[in-house]
Amino acid sequence: DWWHADRYCEQRFAQLLFEPRDSERASFSRLLQSHHIKDSVWLNEMNGVLPKPKWRQDHIVPVLVFGDKTDTKYVKVLSDFPALPAVTACAHLQWDTRTQEIATIFSYAVPAFINEFQLRGFVDEEGFVRFALIVHGHHSPYLPVFRADGHWHHFCVTWQQENGTWAIYADGKRRASASGLCAVGLSAPQAIYGQGTFIIGQDQDSLGGTFREKESFSGNITDLHIWQKVLSMEQIERVRSCHVVEQELVFGWSSNALEVESTVQQVTVQFLCPGPVEECRVFEAGSSGFSYASCLQSLPFICCYRKDAYLQLKKVQLESSHSLVTRVNTLAARTVIPENIFTGDVQDMNLSVALGALDILASVLREGKTPVESSDLLGVLQLLKQVSDVEAEDGEEPEMLEQLSRYYVEVTGLILEEQNIETWLSVSQVIGGPMAVVEISDRVVSNLAPLLTAGRTKITIQHGNVGLNRVVVKNMWFGYGSLQRCLAGTGSNAVFQDVAASDGGRKYLSTTVGTAVISSALLSDYQEISTSVRYHLQHHTEQMVISMCFLFFLLHVSPDAGGMWSTTGCSVVTSLLDSTACFCNHTTNFAVLLQVYEVPQRTIKEELMLQTLTFIGCGVSFCALIVTFILFLVVGVPKSERTTVHKNLIFALAAAEALLMFSELAKTNQVVCFTVTAFLHLFFMAAFSWMLVEGLLLWSKVVAVNMSEDKRMKFYYVTGWGLPVVIVGVTLATSFNKYVADNHCWLNVQTDVIWAFVGPVLFILAVNTFVLFRVVMVTVSSARRRSKMLTPNSSLEKQIGIQIWATAKPILVLLPVLGLTWVCGVLVHLSIIWAYVFIVLNSLQ
Repeated sequence: DWWHADRYCEQRFAQLLFEPRDSERASFSRLLQSHHIKDSVWLNEMNGVLPKPKWRQDHIVPVLVFGDKTDTKYVKVLSDFPALPAVTACAHLQWDTRTQEIATIFSYAVPAFINEFQLRGFVDEEGFVRFALIVHGHHSPYLPVFRADGHWHHFCVTWQQENGTWAIYADGKRRASASGLCAVGLSAPQAIYGQGTFIIGQDQDSLGGTFREKESFSGNITDLHIWQKVLSMEQIERVRSCHVVEQELVFGWSSNALEVESTVQQVTVQFLCPGPVEECRVFEAGSSGFSYASCLQSLPFICCYRKDAYLQLKKVQLESSHSLVTRVNTLAARTVIPENIFTGDVQDMNLSVALGALDILASVLREGKTPVESSDLLGVLQLLKQVSDVEAEDGEEPEMLEQLSRYYVEVTGLILEEQNIETWLSVSQVIGGPMAVVEISDRVVSNLAPLLTAGRTKITIQHGNVGLNRVVVKNMWFGYGSLQRCLAGTGSNAVFQDVAASDGGRKYLSTTVGTAVISSALLSDYQEISTSVRYHLQHHTEQMVISMCFLFFLLHVSPDAGGMWSTTGCSVVTSLLDSTACFCNHTTNFAVLLQVYEVPQRTIKEELMLQTLTFIGCGVSFCALIVTFILFLVVGVPKSERTTVHKNLIFALAAAEALLMFSELAKTNQVVCFTVTAFLHLFFMAAFSWMLVEGLLLWSKVVAVNMSEDKRMKFYYVTGWGLPVVIVGVTLATSFNKYVADNHCWLNVQTDVIWAFVGPVLFILAVNTFVLFRVVMVTVSSARRRSKMLTPNSSLEKQIGIQIWATAKPILVLLPVLGLTWVCGVLVHLSIIWAYVFIVLNSLQ
């Protein structure tokens, strides 16, 4: 079938034939016919590999055979039915196509109402079987659900009391649905009554009897199940594949639960559960055209190699000594790994054969005496691909499955050791890098996880840098050593380098995989589903500078490139130096890419100079502030808004700078450091708040404000001291454990806590910048009018000089008062010179 053909090619590092170009079709058709292939051959799917349907199996079940339509043949379900506010009934059905009369598949009657719940059908003129659902005597329309072709079909019918919503499914697809079945006026319908009689194959005209020949069922039926809930599409597909959903099951198919009328034949058969509904693309050798065929057919197929991959494979085969493969096969006393990739016999494995092969391979690799050559690596990968396709069945010993997983993880870890990097690179054209291991490992875990974890709450398997665990979410991780260098050849770095080169202040070095690659999937009812997921990934090293916009990448595995980085559907939630939290709207393979830059490191001499300047500047500033404050109190400066605001600003700045000078001494004591940090935060926040008040005071002089001086001062005090107290209090309450930095008595810059200072400061600087701009405009305008009035005949040069001074004077005076010198702080990371400028301006503010 298509899946076996695709796997056969993949295990030989080839691909199933892709669609030939128009110009090649005729010659390709002749080539096939020369090899006696005149019919269809499989083609590769353009949209990627089709997921192979799971749980396709032989199923031994009792089948009820209803021959000709009679008024005697019936089967009664021996089960007590509760009241059903919601119901689902499913079965496999083979319709007798000899008659077009209405047939009753099943009928459920209660003493109060005969036609309580019923399913009827007939064959229409176009050859379709039409179904109608009856609830409380209310009838849905007859609608086509499947073709009357004599084959087995699967159906499900659902109904729920809420809104009278109903649906009919056939062969895994919803064929009809609507609401309002059994709704009476504006009132909601009643639940289906309990304690009734359920009859298969006949319509009950009285409770449990009075059957009519023309309404009886003719055909075969099996696997009837009834639930007191509405099944989801995924559950219906699972039931179609002969797996029972146990939750809220009212009746499960069993001979012991049936009263079978003597003329109804009961046969136990090996029933092949329905396979996929997918059709796969084929090339018609005779007509040089394309068509589709059921993917389960057996058809010829062709494996194709890219030329470069084929030549590399040939070279590897010729140069290899096959030492590791020979040793493994000798120990196993049989061919575990074929020596020839092209002609070696690769067959489907069972669980015990796979377990034995991996056991021996792991022991040989563990010894490390035999080096892993290129052909050995390909042979090991070929074996891992075979094992990944092992389809374990229910009932397998969990210990065997766990042992197989342990050997598989161990072998994967051993071939990903860093000493094998050159070997990986030597076959990169064939396999596209070690991401091939990620992909096939993900496949084997998907196959084994449901059985491996059945009845167990948790399981973890790990060897070195490779491991897996699953509770509900299945995770795998892969050490980054081999992956890092081999993935570097995929061409992705060029994209990152173009982006990174725009930062002129730092030299771009490389893009590295900063975490283990993690493969993750959510399993629900034995099926893999995609879901939103949030990851918190630890970095392997903290010595990296991260470009925030290109931090997190999702890995798509592709056969050609071995992996491609993409941000599709993913975003960074938080980013710290040692870890990253990311959100993606789907599950797949994940890693964090870190862009590494060369960051100019300050020398010890430069750091000492900056600390000395800070201490001297703050010391001088502190003394000047104290003297000024005393002068305000002693000299008898007239009381006014301006002097009050100045005194508060002076006090806040003096307290902040005094604490700053002695903060280095406090970092040896954790409690003292925490206290100093909180007060530094408070007083610097207060200083900026009073700088904002300085700006508002200036604004009140420029623009008329309808507020009394008394009210203004209350507002100023609330802004100057109340706002900082609120900000610091809220920050402490919400981020107490993350408040202080590791090496300094200041806010933690590695978390969002720093924004409790930076955010308000940026806002205040923006407001004060606008105030300064407005004040300068007013000052310049006033100076121009005064100049024209007092010296109307002065020269143009003198007029310009007056204007320049009128502009410069308020800027020079107001820049430090409004705190706008702090704006240069954003330039500190660019150069050491800006660090000197920042410290001089603000320590002497």
